[in-house]
Amino acid sequence: MSRVTSTDLWHHYGRVRAERDRAVPGSFRWSWSQVDGPGAEVLGDLTGAVVADLGAGAARHAAHLAVHHAPVRVDAVDASPAQHAMATALYGPLAPRLRLVHRDVVAHLRAHPGVYDVLYSVFGALDFADPRTLLPAAASALRPGGRLVFSTLAHHLSGAPAQPDVTAVDIPAKAPGGESAVMRRWVLQEHVWTKVLDEAGFTGIHVEELPAGEGPRAAAAFLIAAERPSAPA
Repeated sequence: MSRVTSTDLWHHYGRVRAERDRAVPGSFRWSWSQVDGPGAEVLGDLTGAVVADLGAGAARHAAHLAVHHAPVRVDAVDASPAQHAMATALYGPLAPRLRLVHRDVVAHLRAHPGVYDVLYSVFGALDFADPRTLLPAAASALRPGGRLVFSTLAHHLSGAPAQPDVTAVDIPAKAPGGESAVMRRWVLQEHVWTKVLDEAGFTGIHVEELPAGEGPRAAAAFLIAAERPSAPA
């Protein structure tokens, strides 16, 4: 098994669900199980806001916000060709309120300084990109006073504890042809997230642990919110 960095490692992810469920979700959840816990209210009032989903996958969360929360626009950003194609097939008609962006998340954020009111990720890019690179790009893409909110695993799915420093681990993946591969995932302890957010210039950092619940998809998660400081008066 070798590490493969191709974004097509997401080629197989979500395909079964996309074949049977093409509706805009009626709810938005942050928990790993996606069945309970806090919802879109954590993002605040999105009326008239410009929002981006970082690592949006099939854009189900972004579609929910576009339809139910009256933003000016939600940009669903994902580097995977397969996930972008799936999102387009599912929710392309929601344009222009939902904009599906096929691009590396860090490159997209760097190209849009001061554009966004809210950035969020649900087990997305914050899990799969080095936070020392992604978080400064996110801070620069937010308007002064803008918010970043994301959910991320509080421990490895194996039950092993989260990393005590900014270190990625290899997790199993599958290449488009079915070959076994691995990709990197950042599963960090609470104090590590707080530190890297602070170093990236964020303030008002708040971390809430979401319990694992029950069932085969049970896993505890962190729900983390932070702000770009407002401009000086």
